[in-house]
Amino acid sequence: MSLLQVDNVSKRFGDLVAVNGVSMTVEQGELRAVIGPNGAGKTTFFNLISGFFTPSAGKIIFDNQDVTKLMPAQRVWRGMARTFQITEVFPELTTRENLRIAVEVAAGYRLKTWLSRDLDGEARARVTDLLEMSGLASKADRLVGELSHGDQRATEIMMALALKPRLLLLDEPTAGMGDQETYDITQLIRKLHKDQKLTIVLIEHDMRVVFHLADRIMVLAEGAPLAEGTPAEIAKNEAVQAAYLGKAA
Repeated sequence: MSLLQVDNVSKRFGDLVAVNGVSMTVEQGELRAVIGPNGAGKTTFFNLISGFFTPSAGKIIFDNQDVTKLMPAQRVWRGMARTFQITEVFPELTTRENLRIAVEVAAGYRLKTWLSRDLDGEARARVTDLLEMSGLASKADRLVGELSHGDQRATEIMMALALKPRLLLLDEPTAGMGDQETYDITQLIRKLHKDQKLTIVLIEHDMRVVFHLADRIMVLAEGAPLAEGTPAEIAKNEAVQAAYLGKAA
Protein backbone atom coordinates (compact mmCIF):
# COMPACT_ATOMS: atom_id res chain seq x y z
CA MET A 1 0.00 0.00 0.00
CA SER A 2 1.47 3.36 -1.03
CA LEU A 3 1.73 5.99 1.70
CA LEU A 4 3.08 8.79 -0.49
CA GLN A 5 2.45 9.45 -4.16
CA VAL A 6 4.13 12.36 -5.91
CA ASP A 7 2.54 12.80 -9.31
CA ASN A 8 4.50 14.67 -12.00
CA VAL A 9 5.38 17.67 -9.82
CA SER A 10 7.28 20.68 -11.10
CA LYS A 11 8.44 23.87 -9.43
CA ARG A 12 9.36 27.07 -11.25
CA PHE A 13 10.99 30.17 -9.82
CA GLY A 14 10.54 32.62 -12.66
CA ASP A 15 12.48 31.20 -15.60
CA LEU A 16 14.27 28.66 -13.42
CA VAL A 17 12.78 25.16 -13.38
CA ALA A 18 14.07 23.69 -10.10
CA VAL A 19 12.00 20.48 -10.26
CA ASN A 20 10.70 19.21 -13.57
CA GLY A 21 8.08 16.47 -13.84
CA VAL A 22 9.14 14.26 -10.93
CA SER A 23 6.97 11.32 -9.83
CA MET A 24 7.61 8.97 -6.93
CA THR A 25 5.57 6.37 -5.06
CA VAL A 26 6.67 5.34 -1.57
CA GLU A 27 5.17 2.20 -0.08
CA GLN A 28 4.20 1.81 3.56
CA GLY A 29 7.28 0.73 5.53
CA GLU A 30 9.77 1.57 2.77
CA LEU A 31 13.06 3.40 3.19
CA ARG A 32 13.66 5.46 0.06
CA ALA A 33 16.72 7.56 -0.77
CA VAL A 34 16.84 10.55 -3.12
CA ILE A 35 20.29 11.34 -4.48
CA GLY A 36 21.83 13.61 -7.10
CA PRO A 37 24.58 16.16 -7.60
CA ASN A 38 24.46 19.63 -6.10
CA GLY A 39 21.71 21.67 -7.75
CA ALA A 40 19.73 18.59 -8.74
CA GLY A 41 16.59 19.86 -6.97
CA LYS A 42 16.59 17.45 -4.04
CA THR A 43 15.80 19.92 -1.26
CA THR A 44 13.25 21.74 -3.43
CA PHE A 45 11.61 18.34 -3.98
CA PHE A 46 11.51 17.79 -0.20
CA ASN A 47 10.02 21.26 0.27
CA LEU A 48 7.24 20.32 -2.14
CA ILE A 49 6.48 17.10 -0.28
CA SER A 50 6.49 18.77 3.15
CA GLY A 51 4.50 21.85 2.08
CA PHE A 52 7.12 24.61 2.26
CA PHE A 53 6.66 25.11 -1.50
CA THR A 54 3.50 24.67 -3.56
CA PRO A 55 4.05 22.86 -6.87
CA SER A 56 3.76 24.84 -10.08
CA ALA A 57 2.27 21.67 -11.56
CA GLY A 58 1.40 18.16 -10.38
CA LYS A 59 -0.02 16.89 -7.11
CA ILE A 60 0.99 15.16 -3.89
CA ILE A 61 -1.11 12.41 -2.31
CA PHE A 62 -0.39 11.36 1.28
CA ASP A 63 -2.32 8.53 2.90
CA ASN A 64 -4.88 8.67 0.07
CA GLN A 65 -5.54 12.39 0.61
CA ASP A 66 -4.56 15.22 -1.73
CA VAL A 67 -2.25 17.44 0.35
CA THR A 68 -0.87 19.50 -2.55
CA LYS A 69 -2.17 22.82 -1.17
CA LEU A 70 -1.88 22.10 2.55
CA MET A 71 0.49 24.10 4.77
CA PRO A 72 3.41 22.32 6.49
CA ALA A 73 1.67 22.21 9.89
CA GLN A 74 -1.40 20.61 8.35
CA ARG A 75 0.79 17.89 6.86
CA VAL A 76 2.44 17.32 10.23
CA TRP A 77 -0.93 16.67 11.82
CA ARG A 78 -1.66 14.15 9.06
CA GLY A 79 1.52 12.26 9.85
CA MET A 80 4.50 13.89 8.09
CA ALA A 81 7.63 15.10 9.86
CA ARG A 82 10.99 16.26 8.54
CA THR A 83 14.44 17.40 9.49
CA PHE A 84 16.55 19.98 7.67
CA GLN A 85 20.09 20.32 6.27
CA ILE A 86 20.89 22.75 9.09
CA THR A 87 20.03 21.15 12.41
CA GLU A 88 16.92 22.74 13.95
CA VAL A 89 17.15 22.44 17.76
CA PHE A 90 17.03 24.77 20.77
CA PRO A 91 20.74 24.95 21.73
CA GLU A 92 20.10 26.86 24.95
CA LEU A 93 17.88 24.07 26.29
CA THR A 94 18.81 20.57 27.44
CA THR A 95 18.23 17.46 25.38
CA ARG A 96 15.37 16.50 27.68
CA GLU A 97 13.78 19.94 27.33
CA ASN A 98 14.03 19.85 23.53
CA LEU A 99 12.27 16.50 23.45
CA ARG A 100 9.70 17.65 26.01
CA ILE A 101 8.70 20.55 23.75
CA ALA A 102 8.18 18.18 20.81
CA VAL A 103 6.21 15.72 22.95
CA GLU A 104 3.90 18.45 24.26
CA VAL A 105 3.30 19.78 20.74
CA ALA A 106 2.47 16.28 19.51
CA ALA A 107 0.04 15.75 22.39
CA GLY A 108 -1.67 19.12 21.87
CA TYR A 109 -0.46 20.52 25.19
CA ARG A 110 1.26 23.61 23.76
CA LEU A 111 -1.63 25.91 24.75
CA LYS A 112 -1.99 24.50 28.26
CA THR A 113 -0.44 26.56 31.07
CA TRP A 114 -0.70 23.65 33.51
CA LEU A 115 -0.70 19.87 33.14
CA SER A 116 -2.32 17.41 35.50
CA ARG A 117 -0.13 14.87 37.24
CA ASP A 118 -1.29 12.15 34.85
CA LEU A 119 -0.59 14.21 31.71
CA ASP A 120 2.77 15.32 33.04
CA GLY A 121 3.66 11.71 33.82
CA GLU A 122 2.72 10.61 30.32
CA ALA A 123 4.88 13.35 28.80
CA ARG A 124 7.83 12.46 31.03
CA ALA A 125 7.52 8.78 30.10
CA ARG A 126 7.45 9.57 26.39
CA VAL A 127 10.55 11.76 26.71
CA THR A 128 12.33 8.96 28.59
CA ASP A 129 11.42 6.48 25.84
CA LEU A 130 12.82 8.82 23.17
CA LEU A 131 16.03 9.38 25.12
CA GLU A 132 16.60 5.66 25.55
CA MET A 133 15.68 4.85 21.95
CA SER A 134 18.22 7.34 20.64
CA GLY A 135 21.06 6.54 23.03
CA LEU A 136 20.92 10.08 24.42
CA ALA A 137 19.82 9.19 27.96
CA SER A 138 23.27 9.90 29.43
CA LYS A 139 23.15 13.38 27.87
CA ALA A 140 19.57 14.18 28.80
CA ASP A 141 20.43 17.12 31.06
CA ARG A 142 23.21 18.64 28.96
CA LEU A 143 22.58 21.73 26.87
CA VAL A 144 22.09 20.69 23.26
CA GLY A 145 24.41 23.48 22.15
CA GLU A 146 27.25 21.72 24.01
CA LEU A 147 26.70 18.37 22.29
CA SER A 148 28.52 17.03 19.25
CA HIS A 149 27.04 17.61 15.82
CA GLY A 150 25.98 13.96 15.68
CA ASP A 151 24.15 14.14 19.00
CA GLN A 152 22.45 17.38 17.98
CA ARG A 153 21.27 15.67 14.80
CA ALA A 154 20.04 12.68 16.80
CA THR A 155 18.12 15.08 19.05
CA GLU A 156 16.49 16.70 16.03
CA ILE A 157 15.51 13.32 14.58
CA MET A 158 13.95 12.28 17.89
CA MET A 159 12.06 15.59 18.08
CA ALA A 160 10.59 14.73 14.69
CA LEU A 161 9.79 11.22 15.93
CA ALA A 162 8.01 12.72 18.95
CA LEU A 163 5.40 14.04 16.50
CA LYS A 164 4.43 10.40 15.84
CA PRO A 165 4.85 10.57 12.08
CA ARG A 166 3.91 7.90 9.59
CA LEU A 167 6.37 9.41 7.12
CA LEU A 168 9.75 10.79 8.21
CA LEU A 169 11.68 13.00 5.77
CA LEU A 170 15.40 13.36 6.52
CA ASP A 171 17.37 16.01 4.63
CA GLU A 172 21.06 15.02 4.60
CA PRO A 173 21.07 13.50 8.10
CA THR A 174 24.83 12.76 8.11
CA ALA A 175 26.06 16.00 6.52
CA GLY A 176 29.28 17.30 8.09
CA MET A 177 29.89 14.21 10.22
CA GLY A 178 32.94 12.06 10.77
CA ASP A 179 32.93 8.31 10.33
CA GLN A 180 31.78 7.42 13.87
CA GLU A 181 28.98 9.98 13.93
CA THR A 182 27.87 8.87 10.45
CA TYR A 183 27.78 5.27 11.67
CA ASP A 184 25.79 6.20 14.78
CA ILE A 185 23.17 8.18 12.84
CA THR A 186 22.93 5.43 10.23
CA GLN A 187 22.27 2.90 12.98
CA LEU A 188 19.62 5.18 14.50
CA ILE A 189 17.84 5.53 11.16
CA ARG A 190 17.94 1.77 10.63
CA LYS A 191 16.53 1.25 14.12
CA LEU A 192 13.64 3.63 13.51
CA HIS A 193 12.89 1.97 10.20
CA LYS A 194 13.04 -1.62 11.45
CA ASP A 195 11.87 -1.36 15.07
CA GLN A 196 9.41 1.52 14.80
CA LYS A 197 8.18 0.43 11.33
CA LEU A 198 8.63 3.98 10.05
CA THR A 199 8.39 4.90 6.40
CA ILE A 200 11.43 7.06 5.68
CA VAL A 201 12.56 9.14 2.71
CA LEU A 202 16.03 10.64 2.96
CA ILE A 203 18.30 12.89 0.92
CA GLU A 204 21.92 11.91 1.37
CA HIS A 205 25.29 12.59 -0.28
CA ASP A 206 27.20 9.81 1.47
CA MET A 207 26.81 6.80 -0.83
CA ARG A 208 27.90 4.43 1.95
CA VAL A 209 24.83 5.49 3.90
CA VAL A 210 22.52 5.34 0.88
CA PHE A 211 23.55 1.88 -0.26
CA HIS A 212 23.56 0.56 3.30
CA LEU A 213 20.07 1.77 4.19
CA ALA A 214 17.82 2.25 1.17
CA ASP A 215 15.31 -0.20 -0.22
CA ARG A 216 15.07 1.89 -3.39
CA ILE A 217 16.88 4.95 -4.72
CA MET A 218 15.70 7.77 -6.97
CA VAL A 219 18.33 9.85 -8.76
CA LEU A 220 17.67 13.45 -9.75
CA ALA A 221 19.74 15.45 -12.21
CA GLU A 222 19.05 19.07 -13.14
CA GLY A 223 15.64 18.86 -11.47
CA ALA A 224 14.44 15.83 -13.43
CA PRO A 225 14.38 12.09 -12.65
CA LEU A 226 17.40 10.28 -14.07
CA ALA A 227 16.94 6.76 -12.68
CA GLU A 228 15.14 4.74 -10.04
CA GLY A 229 15.76 1.26 -8.70
CA THR A 230 17.32 -0.90 -6.03
CA PRO A 231 20.81 -0.05 -4.77
CA ALA A 232 22.25 -2.80 -6.98
CA GLU A 233 20.44 -1.46 -10.04
CA ILE A 234 21.54 2.11 -9.38
CA ALA A 235 25.16 1.08 -8.81
CA LYS A 236 25.22 -0.56 -12.26
CA ASN A 237 23.36 2.22 -14.08
CA GLU A 238 25.74 3.82 -16.59
CA ALA A 239 23.79 7.09 -16.77
CA VAL A 240 23.99 7.46 -12.99
CA GLN A 241 27.69 6.65 -12.99
CA ALA A 242 28.35 9.27 -15.62
CA ALA A 243 26.20 11.96 -13.98
CA TYR A 244 26.90 11.36 -10.32
CA LEU A 245 28.60 8.30 -8.93
CA GLY A 246 31.66 8.32 -11.18
CA LYS A 247 32.86 5.57 -13.46
CA ALA A 248 34.63 3.81 -10.62
CA ALA A 249 31.35 3.19 -8.77
